[in-house]
Amino acid sequence: MTSTPQNAVLAAAEELDGVLSLARLLLLSGRSLDLHGLDKEVATICDAAALPPEEGRAARPTLSGLLAKVEGLHTHLSTPRE
Repeated sequence: MTSTPQNAVLAAAEELDGVLSLARLLLLSGRSLDLHGLDKEVATICDAAALPPEEGRAARPTLSGLLAKVEGLHTHLSTPRE
């Protein structure tokens, strides 16, 4: 596959998706998380996501899925534990 900015964004998003999935599993099992560095990864993807409109639209579902996972983690972290 040819390396393009869009491919780089999608590859980084896929990698982050795996990290977020693991984080969710850890949270659900009662483990604590150290999310330092997550903001840097997200910023890198956002910076790289300045794609031409057609490529940006193609990447939107993947990036929207990441946003939903981050929001889910935020909700879980913000919910008081019993």
